[in-house]
Amino acid sequence: MTKKIRTRFAPSPTGYMHIGNLRTALFEYLIAKHEGGDFLLRIEDTDQGRKVEGAVDIIYDTLKQVGLNWDEGPDIGGDFGPYVQSERLGMYKGYAEELVKTGHAHYCFCSEEDIEEQRKEAESLGISFKFQDPCKHLSQEEIQSRLDAGEPYVIRQTIENVGDTYFDDEVYGRIEFDGDLLDEQILLKSDGFPTYNFANIIDDHTMNITHVVRGNEYLSSTPKYNLIYDAYGWQRPTYVHVPPVMKDEFHKLSKRNGDASFQDLVAKGYLPQAVINYIALLGWAPPTEQEIYSLEELIEVFDVKRISRSGAIFDIDKLTWMNGMYLRNMSEDEYYETVASYLEKAVQGPYDRREIAKIIQPRIDVLNQIEESVDFFDQPGEYDLEMYRHKKMKSTPETALVALQAVRGVLEQMDTWTAESVHETLLALPKELEMKNGQVLWPVRTALSGKQFTPGGAIEIAFILGKEEALKRIDVAIERLQAAQAEC
Repeated sequence: MTKKIRTRFAPSPTGYMHIGNLRTALFEYLIAKHEGGDFLLRIEDTDQGRKVEGAVDIIYDTLKQVGLNWDEGPDIGGDFGPYVQSERLGMYKGYAEELVKTGHAHYCFCSEEDIEEQRKEAESLGISFKFQDPCKHLSQEEIQSRLDAGEPYVIRQTIENVGDTYFDDEVYGRIEFDGDLLDEQILLKSDGFPTYNFANIIDDHTMNITHVVRGNEYLSSTPKYNLIYDAYGWQRPTYVHVPPVMKDEFHKLSKRNGDASFQDLVAKGYLPQAVINYIALLGWAPPTEQEIYSLEELIEVFDVKRISRSGAIFDIDKLTWMNGMYLRNMSEDEYYETVASYLEKAVQGPYDRREIAKIIQPRIDVLNQIEESVDFFDQPGEYDLEMYRHKKMKSTPETALVALQAVRGVLEQMDTWTAESVHETLLALPKELEMKNGQVLWPVRTALSGKQFTPGGAIEIAFILGKEEALKRIDVAIERLQAAQAEC
């Protein structure tokens, strides 16, 4: 009988959700759900000094926004709780002491000064530092005496006579190590808290985790983890080490270096579903040329064997393109619901925001572009009259004045102001004036918006502004052009 796949996302509550962490959560989710398994959420808060207030809520909110719903976790419970490490403290000490009894760990009473002295000696000799713990050689009587005296201690892993060792990874294949080079890591700290490296082993085993997904920086630590699994006689999990998300060819993406977190991207106007789609493709190759995937489609096609061994560069331009695709593929109602709050802030005048949404949908890639692109509805931009000169449109300030005077005349005579009537009226004019379309429409768009680039053309903008406002702006443009010509 095949064992049910169980994966876990085990973040530390230390701040915003980094893109690399979110991608790890996504891969864990996809591995489990592709096989009909369970995805768990566990909060690893053993490092109390780095814990940030509100960070747990950020973890919950982020996963919910992108649709990575967990089957077990701190908020919903499950058969293997508690799902917060600080609530599981009672169990770790017993597991650590069991390793001491079997000779796979030992009590260490060394101070930081003792360790630092060895480190400096290694540096002076020009050799790599590996702590040689003198406490391994203490007699049972001396150990007990020091424990009874209340001396502070840690429990440190014991690694001796391991020799060559290896493990198999789903991404990197067989990894071989000289076990005797492994450093003896701390398992239980002097404050009674387990280290991350120890606690996650105990938790993964007791929660029946089958697949451990983490960054490839943990490849070198895995042999030490395996020694602990072996010491208990436990089955090792399936390892999936993933490459880093890179800022460029040489630097990892890092919040510490000012790179965007998931929350930063959402604040800048990127859609959660576009972000999760994009990061799925960072270090994972889909089976076809398809790039736009729903989460359900990703579950269907995800194959861990298609994860790359090399780092993937985070390309904000590619994400922006993908975000634009998501926005353009929305229905009119869904799009309006998405952009309504942005339009509410950007446009104060009495204009139909649904109509504005229609003209920006094909042209906006990121939601934060909206305000700048539509601010002319409330107040046209300050522009130079040379803007009427457009080589491609064959427009000049002189032809613009002729066109705007004619436009003003036909618009003033209109009795009904609909999108269709404005469209029909303005498109009929170039032929009457024996002008190109651009020679008429470019000056109108310039006069109405004061901008070279707008999300809609002259016809859409005129309709949304309404007859009175459109005529008012065209009058201002005509006066300015006439005054400029009079000066020549």
